[in-house]
Amino acid sequence: MDHMEKARALRGDTTRHYNCCQSVLVAVADKLELTAEQADALGRHFGAGMKHGSTCGALTGALMALGLTGRDEAAAQKVMQEFRARNGCLDCAHLLQNAKERGEERKAHCDRMVYECVAALDEAWEK
Repeated sequence: MDHMEKARALRGDTTRHYNCCQSVLVAVADKLELTAEQADALGRHFGAGMKHGSTCGALTGALMALGLTGRDEAAAQKVMQEFRARNGCLDCAHLLQNAKERGEERKAHCDRMVYECVAALDEAWEK
């Protein structure tokens, strides 16, 4: 199962909730040399913009993953710039407000953020 398939499975799991950060980290745990349990614990308090609407949890998870795999500042900046270009901002509260204004449901929006970040990581690791 590739990282995107893992992310989709996590986001589709109706038996428990994985926040956006956990969804990214658990999906790529193998690349981080972490167990799924360790990745889950690492991301536990970073969902919903660190629980107060700040930087998107999926993006935070992606930045953690880049750091754990030794990627430099340029790689992190590229991921953040592309995320902002696609979504208009980086913070959870504004992302959710924008999604609501577009008529996008919260779960669909958050799933999309997770998938974008997992794809960005796979792209960064290919280089």
